[in-house]
Amino acid sequence: MLDETDSRLLAAVQAGAQITAQELGDLLGLSASQAARRRARLEADGLITGYNARLSPAKLGLTVQAFVQVQMAAHSPEAAKGFLRLVSTLPEVTACWTLTGEADYLLRVWCADLPALNTLIHHRLLPNPAVARVQSQIVMDQPKPDAGLPV
Repeated sequence: MLDETDSRLLAAVQAGAQITAQELGDLLGLSASQAARRRARLEADGLITGYNARLSPAKLGLTVQAFVQVQMAAHSPEAAKGFLRLVSTLPEVTACWTLTGEADYLLRVWCADLPALNTLIHHRLLPNPAVARVQSQIVMDQPKPDAGLPV
């Protein structure tokens, strides 16, 4: 069970993974060593699964974000494995979800420009024999940036 201090610690780490034990302790009203032990426990318990940095897509030359829905032609385990193998090789695909409804997969992709998105769709995704249909939605703006989980 999480207590209020654990929830506050998770929110703080999620907002800034580089927070020091001292800063965490000050925020939570704990000593640095108590805060460090709590964070270590939450890591060991699997509530904190890792740390990463948020990079600027624009500074990396990635100007097009899109969501690509993929409808499979076949729903066999082999077809799914082959498609997921392909997706794992595509650095433009930053997330992949399986869905209910018309589409079987939803891909979040980042590309340098529209021709790069076109190449990804027409030369990498559609040629896969397991893929029947692809539909993309280009992100125009993101008024709410990616946020952490509610804790």
